[in-house]
Amino acid sequence: MNLRESGRVLAAYAKPRWRMLSLSILFFVLGSAVEPLLPALFKKLLDSGFQEGLKYPIWVVPLIIIGMFVVRGGFNFSGAYMLNSASSLVVLDLRRDLMKAVLRADAKLFTHMSPGIAVTRIINDPQFAAGAVGGALTTLLRDATTLLFLMGYLVYLNWQLTLVSMVTAPLLAFAVRTIQKRLKHVGEASYLSHQRLVNIVDDNARAWRVVRTFDAMDFESQRFEAEATVQRRMQLKHAAAAALATPTTQLVASIGVAIIVTLALWQASHGAATVGEFVSFITALLMAMSPMRHLTDVYQPITQAMIVMQGCRDLIDAPKEPDLGTREIATCRGEIEFDRVLLTYEGAPRPALDGLDLHIRPGETVALVGASGAGKTTVVSALLRFAVPEGGEIRLDGVPINDLKLANLRRHFAVVSQDIVLFDGSIAQNVAYASGEVDRAKVESCLRAANLMAHVQTLPEGIDTPIGTNGSKFSGGQRQRLAIARALYRDAAVWIFDEATSALDSESEAVVQRSIEDMRHTKTLILIAHRLSTVRNADRIYAMSDGRVVESGSHEELLESGGVYASMVRLQSAG
Repeated sequence: MNLRESGRVLAAYAKPRWRMLSLSILFFVLGSAVEPLLPALFKKLLDSGFQEGLKYPIWVVPLIIIGMFVVRGGFNFSGAYMLNSASSLVVLDLRRDLMKAVLRADAKLFTHMSPGIAVTRIINDPQFAAGAVGGALTTLLRDATTLLFLMGYLVYLNWQLTLVSMVTAPLLAFAVRTIQKRLKHVGEASYLSHQRLVNIVDDNARAWRVVRTFDAMDFESQRFEAEATVQRRMQLKHAAAAALATPTTQLVASIGVAIIVTLALWQASHGAATVGEFVSFITALLMAMSPMRHLTDVYQPITQAMIVMQGCRDLIDAPKEPDLGTREIATCRGEIEFDRVLLTYEGAPRPALDGLDLHIRPGETVALVGASGAGKTTVVSALLRFAVPEGGEIRLDGVPINDLKLANLRRHFAVVSQDIVLFDGSIAQNVAYASGEVDRAKVESCLRAANLMAHVQTLPEGIDTPIGTNGSKFSGGQRQRLAIARALYRDAAVWIFDEATSALDSESEAVVQRSIEDMRHTKTLILIAHRLSTVRNADRIYAMSDGRVVESGSHEELLESGGVYASMVRLQSAG
């Protein structure tokens, strides 16, 4: 694992934010430069107060001391804010590129990367890496420079005396409680935004076929970026509240110190006593202890951040889905040809498609039947170029699909599968998925054509009703019909029903079947089914086995021939 390369990648994302980072460094250095001024000020005030008598109004002393802490706190807060602002932009850039990598990655990526891993890589890892490095950088800038200035002052002094400032406990408790409330409020808002971001990423990792079939990569990128920007603002507010904690507590502590010093000077005005050097030395010495302790903890978070960045690098560098086509089909008739197509999945002992020949005419309804593993679903994957054949040719309207741009190819297909994928949002947003502005009249028309509008009209919010996670508020049949309405809105030339009714009851299947029948001869329909009752009305049925077509014909013709299809019908009838 090359941690240096991971560091270079992270540095490349940070480079465009060099202005913010430079300002952060400047503020931290200025804040550190104030540190030795504090014990030096104590020495001056105490020595002048005890030895020479007061030459200034006593009320000026607490103002100067508190003012010094205010200036130091202001510099440190500004440095932390600028650093976190730059860090949050690095996180946003990383997430944007990781999301684009997932949307455009080769299909092989999804054979070994689960949705949970995708969520972690895109949401959690950039935040952790940038946060860990940002925290370490804060420590280095603030504590290293503080230690440097304090050690220089200690060398200059050689000796000093100290005065331990006390903190007013009730005031400190109030300050801490106030900051905690702010952190809780902003933290809850950030958490809710984070959950919405996770939902969007989960949608895309779970539904990558649908996203690409609908050519919705740009749509999803925009949806993701909008919520990621909200998340970035919430995190920045949280970081600002957290950055206030240290200067606020230090300010409260300074009040106690100011009180003690004021009392000491008041006493000194009534009798000579030199304590300034002692106070100055011990104060500077104690102030140096904390940064020394913090600097010892820098290495571990940087190492962890680089390890996390390695995973981000792997995803960003993942091979992209090949798209070498240059041609486009403006209007698709829906003619499909498989010419001796050979396709073998990586690691498979035999081809999934073994010299497949298939011809589907425009507007024809065909069915692909066969046992599991016969190659039916692979036909769909090859058509949409989710799987790449190593031999033969597939043509759409006479044009080899490899010559077509991916977006143009997939624009002509609508897929309704057994595993319905719906997105977080309303009914209307799902029907008009990735289509820009929602045409409400067209949405309602598609819902009617899918035999779902009657149910939608019973809902209080109508087509604006949220569907729940993956359509959890709808039954299986309703989810299926909603997917059909979404495909209708797309108005593609070729429709593919991949086991679309296999998980439905008889009543729901009949409703979906009516929707399919309504589209016959207006679209090219490809029906893939184990339940043969759903395909008997097809113009042509292709029985497949071991990646090849073993027989074809109408329902009646295949029954009469007594072959594979007839055996399947008899077996299901007997069951």
